[in-house]
Amino acid sequence: MKTIMIHEMPDHVGETVKMGAWLANKRSSGKIAFLQLRDGSGFVQGVVVKEEVGEDMFAKAKSLTQESSLYIIGEITTDERSSFGYELQVKEIEVIHEAVDYPITPKEHGTEFLMDHRHVWLRSRKQHAIMKIRDEIIRATYEFFHMNGFVKIDPPILTGSSPEGTSELFHTKYFDEDAYLSQSGQLYMEAAAMALGKVFSFGPTFRAEKSKTRRHLIEFWMIEPEMAFVEHAESLEVQEQFVTHIVQSVLQNCPLELVRLGRDISKLEKVQAPFPRITYDDAIKFLHEKGFDDIQWGDDFGAPHETAIAEHYDKPVFIMHYPIGIKPFYMQPHPDRDDVVLCADLIAPEGYGEIIGGSERIHDYELMKQRIKEHNLDETAYEWYLDLSKYGAVPHSGFGLGLERTVAWISGAEHVRESIPFPRLLNRLYP
Repeated sequence: MKTIMIHEMPDHVGETVKMGAWLANKRSSGKIAFLQLRDGSGFVQGVVVKEEVGEDMFAKAKSLTQESSLYIIGEITTDERSSFGYELQVKEIEVIHEAVDYPITPKEHGTEFLMDHRHVWLRSRKQHAIMKIRDEIIRATYEFFHMNGFVKIDPPILTGSSPEGTSELFHTKYFDEDAYLSQSGQLYMEAAAMALGKVFSFGPTFRAEKSKTRRHLIEFWMIEPEMAFVEHAESLEVQEQFVTHIVQSVLQNCPLELVRLGRDISKLEKVQAPFPRITYDDAIKFLHEKGFDDIQWGDDFGAPHETAIAEHYDKPVFIMHYPIGIKPFYMQPHPDRDDVVLCADLIAPEGYGEIIGGSERIHDYELMKQRIKEHNLDETAYEWYLDLSKYGAVPHSGFGLGLERTVAWISGAEHVRESIPFPRLLNRLYP
């Protein structure tokens, strides 16, 4: 007898197989019991018919407790009523471990309760679906960059300075020196691009930002490509091609998960390059027309402003050329203006906010020194970074995509805390 997993069932219709599974839920109707089974690869219904399995086995099926672990033997049949398309006609049940008083029952639970039990909340259908979509986005990310000639590089997590000159860093001691948890690997990726041409990183980043919005995490994962000999306009094309690729990959490879989440896939199907582009100037004008009198030229956009702009489009939208005063020191000035830089933020539809920030980087040595000084940064700490514009400087561009916001947007999750296995929030370090 072959032992298989739920996702392999379509290849074994009509066969009697063995599975290891947990009981997610159950119900009975007279002489039939319906077992909702999961094994990590998927969910399937097991049907136990009293006349076919006997009195004792049927009684065992009816007495099973939620999240007990089992070995199940049964025949795979098709089921047109199921979104999965298959079910298991159960013949034998062996209990491995009987779970008692499982904390997350089919009733409603509060957010804090669920977050305290995140280690088991992950087992639910919705959370399982979000994690599968997260995994597909990660797979598609590696696929896209490797198909396009990028090399994966891993920047350090412990750094001696801030890439963006911010104070929102986690401080630690590195023996007898001060060190910080990285908020971005960008500067190191620029160095890697000067060695390898096109590179990308994919790793954890940390921001000590005391924010409680549905878009913010303390620890999150970033995808950060850098490209030598690439100017701003070409970088925008790479960004929209990348986002298109991951969205279409999820549509193709996670249809059951999207159905389980009740996601409106018609909105995702519209995500095809090219994306609309507006300037910061035009965005300010648009917001004033919409009644946002609180925002003035030179201000950064908040969540309500980004949402209002995004609602005007049915695709992600680039907002380009932000004022120089609200962007990091390393961004290349606009060739025709001294008050804005060659940058863009990509705003996701449906209120999910900025998912990408990117720019062309300064490659002029004297200008970079000037910008470091203007931002009151310690030039000694950035001496190695200045070397990049001193030895063989070239135009280069890059961007960073936040994985969790992207997962939340594509899956339709209400809060980014559901888009990472174990979220780290302002007041949460457990579990």
